[in-house]
Amino acid sequence: MKDQTIRGGGSGGGNGVTGALENLGERPRRFRQFLHEVRVEMGKVSWPSWRDVRSTTIVVIVTVALFGLYFLGTDSVASRVIGWMIDFGKSH
Repeated sequence: MKDQTIRGGGSGGGNGVTGALENLGERPRRFRQFLHEVRVEMGKVSWPSWRDVRSTTIVVIVTVALFGLYFLGTDSVASRVIGWMIDFGKSH
């Protein structure tokens, strides 16, 4: 019965307007049920400590900075090599 209500079936009796009004009246109850289930699930979550959050954030920032420097160097070298190849092609 619950599956039918979610899909829009239920006890509408065949009248589209009555079924729509019943579904509309049921929305606040379903929303409260959803919020209750969210609260229950959030209580089961294992949250990291602030120390863990800080340490992983520092690791991410350092890693991103190192990759940024690596790609800056790689891009600079590739740009110069391509520039030299274009200049060499123009001179020959």
